[in-house]
Amino acid sequence: MVEQQRAKTPIGVLIIHGFSATHESVAVLLKPLGELGIPVSLPLLAGHGAPSPEALRGLTWEAWMADAEQAFEELLLQVERIIVVGHSMGALLSLNLALRWQGKVDSLVLAAPAIKLVSLLAPGRPLHFAARFVSLIIKKWGLKSVFFGAPNLRGILHYEWAPTDAIISFFDLIKNTVPLFSGVKVPVLILHGCKENTVRPESAAILYERIATDASAKSIIWLKGSGHQLFCDCEQQKVVRAIVDYVSARIERSQPASC
Repeated sequence: MVEQQRAKTPIGVLIIHGFSATHESVAVLLKPLGELGIPVSLPLLAGHGAPSPEALRGLTWEAWMADAEQAFEELLLQVERIIVVGHSMGALLSLNLALRWQGKVDSLVLAAPAIKLVSLLAPGRPLHFAARFVSLIIKKWGLKSVFFGAPNLRGILHYEWAPTDAIISFFDLIKNTVPLFSGVKVPVLILHGCKENTVRPESAAILYERIATDASAKSIIWLKGSGHQLFCDCEQQKVVRAIVDYVSARIERSQPASC
């Protein structure tokens, strides 16, 4: 006898970490979201979480996009629609998924979306024209996290440095994603720290203004005391509670009406 196919859950959550990061950078979300009784997926993008940052060398943003999309497709085997939570570069990949999978992305939660970086070599910054030339000379790019309270760490958040060619491809992802904002119409929650040292705070406003989502379905939460690592900094619990509340509300909307 053929086993009856299990019914899909209405909503699931896909969490996408940032550039050079690990599962630990967003792991605080796993338990509270899982307690909502929905499937939750946290893939590890190509070149990440390895013993050495050298694992990133030669990789491009298309490889990270492919990993995110594969995880999305696998989660769709269990659920009807997906809420995509993306941190930093993961927010850019999330926006791409929203365009590629219209009708299957329920909504987006974008934390510290990496649209305009602090680095003067990044897209939209004064020295971006020199980025590729610099990458021919400098092969390693140091990375540092700044916390504004005792960091809530479960392990290593990200590499201490990254190959410059991988960073250049990260820049390419920014340039390829920004023009797509006008095509994204799903509900969006944006979270951003006011003490950022990686992504400039105006990134949140740029995204809010340019995304095609109806004004009633998009919002920004500003974290006054936090830097880039929102899920590990001093307002960690506020960030987690905001996301759990948002996901809970989306789950409730997905339930069939009753008397």
